Amino acid sequence: MRFWIGIGVVISCIILGYLIGDGNLKVLFQPSEYIIIIGVAIGSFIISNSSKTLRHVRAAFKIAREGDSYTKDDYLESLLLMFTIFKFARSKGVMNLELHIDNPQKSAIFQKFPLFLNNVQALTFLCDYLRIMSMGCENSFLFESLIDQEIDMLEEENNHMTSAIQNLADATPALGIVAAVLGVIHTMGSIDQPPATLGRLIGGALVGTFLGVLVSYGFLGPIAHSLKEAYAAKRGFLIVIRTGLLAYLNGQAPIIAVEFARKNIDSLLRPSFDELEKTTQNLV
Repeated sequence: MRFWIGIGVVISCIILGYLIGDGNLKVLFQPSEYIIIIGVAIGSFIISNSSKTLRHVRAAFKIAREGDSYTKDDYLESLLLMFTIFKFARSKGVMNLELHIDNPQKSAIFQKFPLFLNNVQALTFLCDYLRIMSMGCENSFLFESLIDQEIDMLEEENNHMTSAIQNLADATPALGIVAAVLGVIHTMGSIDQPPATLGRLIGGALVGTFLGVLVSYGFLGPIAHSLKEAYAAKRGFLIVIRTGLLAYLNGQAPIIAVEFARKNIDSLLRPSFDELEKTTQNLV
């Protein structure tokens, strides 16, 4: 909703401001300019990016549209889930976790936390490292190194996508100039026409510059930034899980391990210590 509201505000203000200045909307309708800018933008995007990046464009725009979807409840559920798992592992042995992490969708533990269960990336991340722990990994340094390598790899992949969209945003004003220059060339070829016709042609050519700047700073640039923030939120969520796992692997009690994890949550979304303590007591 936030995404569409923003787009609506941008378009509405442009049209309203143009009309207040007695602008003629028909002048803005220049299909040839749109085809040049959009077509060249798509073509250059295909040329400059790998097939792997291109396959994930649709998913990236969906993430940018949804934005930072994590809430305080999401973080609280992740802490409670880790507390439950750590308590189970301490009382019944980490080996007995395999039945739950092999099929979390049918696990009695995971089913208590539906928000986390629907977070595919976080669920896979947690189960993978719980599985490594259940296989007997006790070296916290190697464990931490492995987690950090995966998080860094995910961040690098995400940076490729945000950079690709930002580069397109940076190039779009120049593509608008290309469309405008072609419009001017067309105008010069009609120099023998009356002033009214030449004015219409020049106005159409300038639409290319207008559209290039608008698409860059009004849409693509903000989308790239929104995507960057969404990826940062996903990374932060994994960092919380990472901290809890490492604390438990280093011998901390379940409640201490999740307290370590809680401290890595953004202050605006972080459950209070009392809130975490009360909810964990209700799980016992």
